[in-house]
Amino acid sequence: MTLLQGLDYAAVFIFGLTGALAASRAQLDIVGFVFLACLTAVGGGTLRDVILNRDAVFWVADPGVILSACVAAILVFFTAHLVESRLRTLEWLDALALAVAVPAGVGVALGMGQDWPVVLIMGVVTGTFGGLMRDVVCNEVPLVLKKGELYATAALSGALAAVVVTLLVDSALVALLTCGVTTFALRAGSMLFGWCLPVYKSRPPKA
Repeated sequence: MTLLQGLDYAAVFIFGLTGALAASRAQLDIVGFVFLACLTAVGGGTLRDVILNRDAVFWVADPGVILSACVAAILVFFTAHLVESRLRTLEWLDALALAVAVPAGVGVALGMGQDWPVVLIMGVVTGTFGGLMRDVVCNEVPLVLKKGELYATAALSGALAAVVVTLLVDSALVALLTCGVTTFALRAGSMLFGWCLPVYKSRPPKA
């Protein structure tokens, strides 16, 4: 298994857990758990591969990825009742998944020789769109759009850190590790310490 395959599997499994936790909060049946877990798990990576016109979408090339998401769904279906706060657990698992998926997207784009703007966008797309689909289907405010929280910003910063490292060090592993650590640190800091960007505040028009 290559590094990129390992990142895809890890991101799929963890995002699958978050999708299943969202299904538990919505009190869905086991088919709903599997559907939502799979949608969340492969949504971002699928969009990435379609945009980049890869030879095959990653889960089509390796159907074991879907099995990983299904395992996550079934695991949560039988254990979600043991979790004290499913929303908080979902948010932390989502932060971890983001820190794995962004490097996966960055790594695929770099491996295809894409220019740095494309690398940044693919990192953000891979990291955020699965969770966005999950939240929209569950009729929740998407985490990526929650006011004042670092989410897309964390993903973009992680991808940017990877691009900078590739200019300094000839090591994909170091670049992707830096990407993951940066993404998780910013997202965790936002959740724990309230780190955020300034939000727009409307002002009355001048007379």
